[in-house]
Amino acid sequence: MHDWRKFVQAQLAGLPLSPGTKADVVDELAGHLEEVYEGHRREGMSEELAAQRALREVKDWHDLRCRIQVARRKENIMSNRITQFWFPGLLTFVVSTGALALLQKLGSKPWILAWNGGLPVATLYLPWLLLLTPVGAMGAYLSHRAGGSRRAVLTSIVFPVLPYLASILVVLPVSLIFDQFIAHNMAPLSLLMALLGWVLAPAVALLAGGLPVRVFVSRPLSSGRITGG
Repeated sequence: MHDWRKFVQAQLAGLPLSPGTKADVVDELAGHLEEVYEGHRREGMSEELAAQRALREVKDWHDLRCRIQVARRKENIMSNRITQFWFPGLLTFVVSTGALALLQKLGSKPWILAWNGGLPVATLYLPWLLLLTPVGAMGAYLSHRAGGSRRAVLTSIVFPVLPYLASILVVLPVSLIFDQFIAHNMAPLSLLMALLGWVLAPAVALLAGGLPVRVFVSRPLSSGRITGG
């Protein structure tokens, strides 16, 4: 009886993986070799020949170690992106849009910011902007706690305004192109109002809550790194 697990464990001894992950890899590969071996034995092969056929399943153990390491690194990167960026960002977006919908349902009226009391410049939901401050703080905390980089933290903070910004960047060129064919078209002005009311002002509110949290939670970590170094 061949101890395939012990054999595979010896071949992958230098693989830089966590103990749990390495054990999973060893078990999976050992199980595969054992299945191949048992299959050849059922066909009538001798133990020695069946073992040789099973060992042919892996032609280069060094190459296999490299491929496993690359695959695990990619999985870790994807996992980090989810925990450091996508989860905090989507959560801030859901909470912010949910808060806006709730305020509108409760009858909250927007404040129209006008230029010299005449031309409207932006439409602002002041209660919503106030609620965005803790939402930005939440995004910063969750991303930083997951080990997010500075860029990941900042993006998680302002994530709720990114869909609005993308929509404006897509619609604005189209409106400027067709504006000359539409009489009295106010699309460019409306888009400017949307940029101020739905992107710039909310981004400021989100950053007002997120940046202080990032600075606050980063200080102990930085101090620990300096002391440890």
